[in-house]
Amino acid sequence: MLPMPIADHEAICAELAESGKYVKVLWQSEDTLMFIARGREYRSEFHINPSDEHMTMLKGTMNLHYRKPDGSEDIAVLKAGETIYTAAGIPHSPRFPADAFLLVGERMRRAGETDTFQWFCPECDKLIHEEFFVVDDYTKDPVSKAYDAFFESEAARTCDDCGAVHPGRD
Repeated sequence: MLPMPIADHEAICAELAESGKYVKVLWQSEDTLMFIARGREYRSEFHINPSDEHMTMLKGTMNLHYRKPDGSEDIAVLKAGETIYTAAGIPHSPRFPADAFLLVGERMRRAGETDTFQWFCPECDKLIHEEFFVVDDYTKDPVSKAYDAFFESEAARTCDDCGAVHPGRD
């Protein structure tokens, strides 16, 4: 029989809420990744994915911050029941509360591809830090690893241009 897993969104959202975890991988195959994410109140980085992704808001509302080609920031608002397509290479930052849930589908990474996580100065908007990860298994939670590397280093959170310090997880 072919593998045809069925995911119970409500049960998974309840599991994430009760466990305090942020991500539940529904499946990942050679070419496909699907997961449900619970909001992180402190999310501030911009993720650059080497593959296209689509996000469907299951519960709540998300402000999807993104950077335009000129470097300026804009926001797309996604409400429960809505889906957004984000092409590969667009720096984006999904920001939503812990009681909101998002279904994400994307392509598994190919050999040599890396994901980039970027933080910008809250005062002057200059790039202050980047983290690069090879995401070969999403259950390793690369977003949390990127955050830990950034938040645990005041030097990484300090702007070389204006001296402002990113507040971290506040």
